[in-house]
Amino acid sequence: METKVLMRRGAGIREMARELGCSRNTVRRYLREPAAQQYSARAARSTKLDPYKDYLLERIEAARPHWIPGVVLLREI
Repeated sequence: METKVLMRRGAGIREMARELGCSRNTVRRYLREPAAQQYSARAARSTKLDPYKDYLLERIEAARPHWIPGVVLLREI
């Protein structure tokens, strides 16, 4: 979206590339293709800790205001 705003202000492609921190070809592509700048949100991926997340959060909350080292939590799982 910033490329469109900079273009309306009359900025050149070199100036836009310098300000946005990308190459001139990237700026040109963004100006040509309106869908080039739109990113979709990534789907959440599962992690190895997902099955244990509830237990870990409960354990951390029970230990407040102190903290439990990660090695201890790993051993408990």
